Amino acid sequence: MSISTLLFQLFQDTVVVLLAPLLMGWVNQCRAWMQGRSGAGLWQPYRTLIKLFKKDAVLAHNASPLFRHTPYLLFVCMWLAAALVPVVATDLPLSPAVDVIALVGIFALARVFIALAAMDIGTSFGTLGARREMLVSFLAEPALLMVFFTASLISHSTSLTTIVEQFAHKEIVLYPSMAFAGVAFLMVLLAENARIPVDNPSTHLELTMIHEAMILEYSARHLALIEWAASIKLFAYITIGIALFMPWGIAEAGNWGALPLAVAVLAVKLLACGFGLALLETISAKLRIFRAPEFLGTAFLLAVLGMLIHFLLES
Repeated sequence: MSISTLLFQLFQDTVVVLLAPLLMGWVNQCRAWMQGRSGAGLWQPYRTLIKLFKKDAVLAHNASPLFRHTPYLLFVCMWLAAALVPVVATDLPLSPAVDVIALVGIFALARVFIALAAMDIGTSFGTLGARREMLVSFLAEPALLMVFFTASLISHSTSLTTIVEQFAHKEIVLYPSMAFAGVAFLMVLLAENARIPVDNPSTHLELTMIHEAMILEYSARHLALIEWAASIKLFAYITIGIALFMPWGIAEAGNWGALPLAVAVLAVKLLACGFGLALLETISAKLRIFRAPEFLGTAFLLAVLGMLIHFLLES
């Protein structure tokens, strides 16, 4: 391991944790513009985090250590998942650990702990949100795995770095199977990040909220870490989508000359993805909760169809 590749890894880890709230602010601002509102500004997520970190935490008297430690664990899991994804460069020191199945496992670990913490206090809203969250994850994770398996069959590896190198640094090939996988991944991204049409991140209505119901009992630094982790999770999913479907422009570790171009290309991709996400949320309606299985079932079927098309046309 050279010093150059280690610095690349540290640079990417820093970019992930610092830019994630800005991406969330960009999505919220674009959605406000499309709805005819002025919006709170790109820097509002940072102001919210600073305000929450300055407050004193209020905990229920029956809160267990699980409830207190879950925000820290959630933040670490999301940061780890986002840091493993090839964002600005490939062949980083952590590249051997970037297995797509391991990524799904990290997301699942964080979800289990936040669901347990939501039920720890014993409130009705926490239990309601935890049950809905596990229902969504139970349906979304198989679809996400099928998307990853489609890309793995093409690159003959479950390593995300190998997949990126297959798509980015070799001849350009159009894979019909990846088109179906891309639609399925977009549907999973919306569900896993509590976005419309599966969830609405800006409401606290009992009939609609999933993620917000689990964190109603948190405050101050604990709530700040959870909100920061949610923005990092969105950043991670978008960068996974970029790595799978738009990997062009990514640098190789140690190639400092290609880093400015890689950062510029990443910024353009994030702006475009954030704008597209805001547009999709603006033109979509919130689904009723019992329609979520149909939505995610469609994502699973599309992902499986992508795998079948690969076997039929591309093997």
